[in-house]
Amino acid sequence: MSDKTVLITGATGLLGRQCLNAFEEAGWNAIGTGFSRAKPPKIHKLDLGDSEAVTTLIDETKPKVVLHCAAERAPDKCENDREGTKALNVLATRSLASTCQSRGIILIYISTDYVFPGRPGEAPYSADAQTAPPNFYGETKLGGEQAVLEFGGVVMRVPVLYGEVEKNGESAVNTLMDAVYKAGKEKVEMDAWSIRYPTNTEDVARVLKDVAEKYTSEGSEKLPRVLQFSAEERMTKYEICQTMAEIMGLPLTHMVPNDTNDPNAAVQRPYDCHLSTQVLKDIGISVDTIPFKGWWQREVRAYKK
Repeated sequence: MSDKTVLITGATGLLGRQCLNAFEEAGWNAIGTGFSRAKPPKIHKLDLGDSEAVTTLIDETKPKVVLHCAAERAPDKCENDREGTKALNVLATRSLASTCQSRGIILIYISTDYVFPGRPGEAPYSADAQTAPPNFYGETKLGGEQAVLEFGGVVMRVPVLYGEVEKNGESAVNTLMDAVYKAGKEKVEMDAWSIRYPTNTEDVARVLKDVAEKYTSEGSEKLPRVLQFSAEERMTKYEICQTMAEIMGLPLTHMVPNDTNDPNAAVQRPYDCHLSTQVLKDIGISVDTIPFKGWWQREVRAYKK
């Protein structure tokens, strides 16, 4: 078994692509899997629901670490396809966790802040805080966590992510740029109630690489199994739009902030699920993050003189 091989599921996605880059730059043999956007030979086409195919690929590549980024992560899609979401987020994760445990492979599972209820006044949530997902997406990610922990894996919870994208719709943050453009011409209602902590995929990938290296070193069996990483900048979606508009020099003439929550919405969103990063600090892993405004200034090449 190669000491420096990592198999990354969901490697064609928002986070997975950055993880491939981060591990490769650190000298790992990084192998990806994808499905609809797979690009052999670097990124293998793999149906995670096909346990036989998953086992075959693991036995062929012999990774030291499997980084499980693949998931259905859009809450509305999850609600509309409960069976498919459970199959990927829970059942495929359980099968993968079992396969990894039987081969002595470290599995790192990407989870979400949505395992917490996010009620006003409760955050920040420590890694051992009581979970209570507010929607079906969170329920399935918690189910995945439980399977991973049962088979000795590691859970990494992260909040809403942004970063380099193939299209803005890949990220619930990047896609707000489209709303900013639209608000210059027509009315756009924007959430000004729920608190988010947008976190850059470059930072998450760096932390995951550091975790992989620490958890494959001697004495790793004593390390905690539930980890959390988050940026600390607190923003509503409306405030994110304001920042983007400022950088781009665009008006938000027709954007209307909505500072109320709809308790009857089909998919409930939490108010504030801020994650404590104390456990990472305790084991010596840096939780530094890229400033939100600075990254967007760099991305759109709009530095102000």
